[in-house]
Amino acid sequence: MRSYKPPAPLTAAVLSVLAGAALLAPVSLGAASSAAAQAAPPAGTGPIVKLWSWNWNSVARECTDVLGPAGYGAVQVSPPHDSMSKGGSVWWDIYQPARYTLTSKFGDEDAFKRMIKACHDAGLEVHADAVINHMTGQGSTSYGGYGFSKYDYPGTYSSWDFRNSPACVIDDADYRNDGWRVQNCELSGLADLNTGSEYVRNQIAGWLNRLTALGVDGFRVDAAKHIHPDDLAAIKSKLTGSPYLHLEVIHGDGEKVQPGQYTGIGDVHEFVFGRKLKEQFTGQIHWLETFGQSWGLSVPGDKAVTFVDNHDTERKESWKNDATLTYKYGDTYKLANVFMLAWPYGTPRVYSGFTWSDKEAGPPSSGGGFVTDADCGSGRWTCFHRQMTGMVGFHNAVAGTSVGNWYDNGNNVIAFSRGNKGWVAINNEGGSVTRTFTTGLPAGTYANVAGSGSVTVGSDGTASVTVPAKSAVAVHVGGGPTPTPTPTPSPTVDPGRIATSFNANVTTSWGQNVFVVGDAAELGGWNPAKAVALSSADYPVWKATVNLPAGRSISYKYIKKNPDGSVTWESDPDRSFTTPSSGTATRTDTWR
Repeated sequence: MRSYKPPAPLTAAVLSVLAGAALLAPVSLGAASSAAAQAAPPAGTGPIVKLWSWNWNSVARECTDVLGPAGYGAVQVSPPHDSMSKGGSVWWDIYQPARYTLTSKFGDEDAFKRMIKACHDAGLEVHADAVINHMTGQGSTSYGGYGFSKYDYPGTYSSWDFRNSPACVIDDADYRNDGWRVQNCELSGLADLNTGSEYVRNQIAGWLNRLTALGVDGFRVDAAKHIHPDDLAAIKSKLTGSPYLHLEVIHGDGEKVQPGQYTGIGDVHEFVFGRKLKEQFTGQIHWLETFGQSWGLSVPGDKAVTFVDNHDTERKESWKNDATLTYKYGDTYKLANVFMLAWPYGTPRVYSGFTWSDKEAGPPSSGGGFVTDADCGSGRWTCFHRQMTGMVGFHNAVAGTSVGNWYDNGNNVIAFSRGNKGWVAINNEGGSVTRTFTTGLPAGTYANVAGSGSVTVGSDGTASVTVPAKSAVAVHVGGGPTPTPTPTPSPTVDPGRIATSFNANVTTSWGQNVFVVGDAAELGGWNPAKAVALSSADYPVWKATVNLPAGRSISYKYIKKNPDGSVTWESDPDRSFTTPSSGTATRTDTWR
């Protein structure tokens, strides 16, 4: 659920409204079969990706170029309605609806429809954020000059459509002591819709049905906890088709409103999941062998939507024990997401938003507050989902299988298989780990989809693997072997050319690949887009063979291409050598 300050002046900051839950101590280690017993999502369903605050044009492009090829199952987009305008300066204005029109700061109706078509063509469902518990906390002028007040939205709602006689506001104590107030009073002063009214239900259902008619496949129902289950069920009964519903029910220990009241209506977000992963990945991950409902998770695995963080939790440091890992935790955050996509509990949702230093700040915007296109090379967007594309393939390949072959070192290194379909090792320690693991996989060579290199599994199902510090290795059946380096050509086959082998010792992070680029046309003419890719088959040594002109002075460098599309160059000066007049040449280098 969104977090706002009360509706004072438009400069108001955001307040959280979640009542906290006490952190639970890890349960004691049990048999490996405990993990295998966790409920798994249905086979063949891809993870959800949440592209938060991305405009419609950017989502459309990403569906085509990244999400579809990676195997994501659905993309969740931000609320498409017209909302209280803050000129793009805050993140939370989009959770204050002004009217049910497709005039948001993410694009117009035509752009919205183009986005849906592009995502459908790429094989993804589209889920829209539905804010139906409330309207705004104050009057304003939204996009297009539409004026409104807190309890009056011309053409949509009037004062009698709200629970404001008398108005009451939910305070922290209510979450534990008064479920009625949680579902009938104003959340952070936002105008609370009377969802018990048939008129209000029809207005809400009409809006959602309009989106469904445009092709929306599902809805993330914001603040579902603040809508009585009977009201929500009544609204659902008015929906056309069968859109997938996943409900935001933030919950804590001892609260009056619990997720179990909503699982008959749709899937429910499991907030304890992210809290517990932060607890372990900043502590000792070996406890995760038994991770599941016995840890205080409130939603059965087949009804849960799981996540490491979301747009709310990433803005909370420690308030009411609701803090989660965020992109600011770097490799630790990545490892937690690897675990989420590898572990058989719930439908995972990967989160990508924008970078921030001010928690109140909105996404990159242009004049008038309209969100600019997401540029993954600008540093303003996290684009984290791109770093998880390999693990999305892993998740899809192992769906429906159980956990086996658990290993841990009693501290921060774990490994486990998923049936005979996949195997993953996670090293949350400061140094690399090399050992022989039991993978449970058929003999063969598999690409590491969590990073670089490959894993060769013997006939007995074991493999000797080095897992770098703060990194992971994940392999799965059907992932394909690491490409074989191009054979060194005979110089007699290409007179006047020298077969030059580049061997570079380069340590990389997840999703990075290494290239060689230089002043020769064969090396891309210093253009990174035309650089020569090196194979990671012998990682950490990256290799390629290039036919270069004989007897020529060559300048070159190695570069890393990052998951977000940016390029990292090794340090100056340029490397150089002169190719011989005949024979072959070899360059053996270490990244600098």
